[in-house]
Amino acid sequence: MSKFAYCLVSISPVRSEAKDQSEIVTQLLFGEVVSIDEIAEPWVKLTTYADAYQGYVDIKHLEFISEKETKRWLDGLGYLKSREVTLKTPDGNQRVCRGSFLPEGETSFAIGSNSYTIIDEPISTDLNLLEVARDYLNTPYLWGGKSPFGIDCSGLVQVIYRLFDYNLPRDASDQIAHGSEISFDEHQAEDLAFFENKEGKIIHVGILTGKGTIIHASGHVREDLFTELGIIHSKTNFQTHQLAKIKRL
Repeated sequence: MSKFAYCLVSISPVRSEAKDQSEIVTQLLFGEVVSIDEIAEPWVKLTTYADAYQGYVDIKHLEFISEKETKRWLDGLGYLKSREVTLKTPDGNQRVCRGSFLPEGETSFAIGSNSYTIIDEPISTDLNLLEVARDYLNTPYLWGGKSPFGIDCSGLVQVIYRLFDYNLPRDASDQIAHGSEISFDEHQAEDLAFFENKEGKIIHVGILTGKGTIIHASGHVREDLFTELGIIHSKTNFQTHQLAKIKRL
């Protein structure tokens, strides 16, 4: 069997263990390439190509492809910037969401033996980073989530910044290693703010607007007040997160 596969479904949960009850650590989006580490059906242990994240996925969510086809698919691969589009697939129509892995500028394409066509007109993709971030407002928080239907704080940051050519790691604790540290007085729109717990561990991340607010996923994706101390809930006025660092990519 091939050592490579791509995500065949719109969204696939990647779990920490090979069982349905295990926590979701991240998600695969349509077209995402993975390398296969181990197979014990119905589970596949895999490593994602884009961010080297490991976990377990239901084998039915994957389509295996050759190494040659993997290289061809990765060449010129981009990310869907529209919130959703409909694909015509060999198994019928399928909705895929922003952040899915699709060829740049193509409406018809093939992956291995499967052919796909985008059958509705994508919305304008001439949005800036903050406009895309605000398009996620009120998306419910989902640990490990990476889609407009459920997302976590670092998933929100990773997906959005990928659309603007920054391929960040999956977790906030790894994302903080990227970019240059900025003082509070220097921060501006599109900088990233990282937050820590009482032990100093990085536990949260959000996108600064440059106007005294931050867009982040906490309960749902929301825009709250940002101060030198951290995040202040816009409705309760309570501080919810302690600022650790601000980074500029």
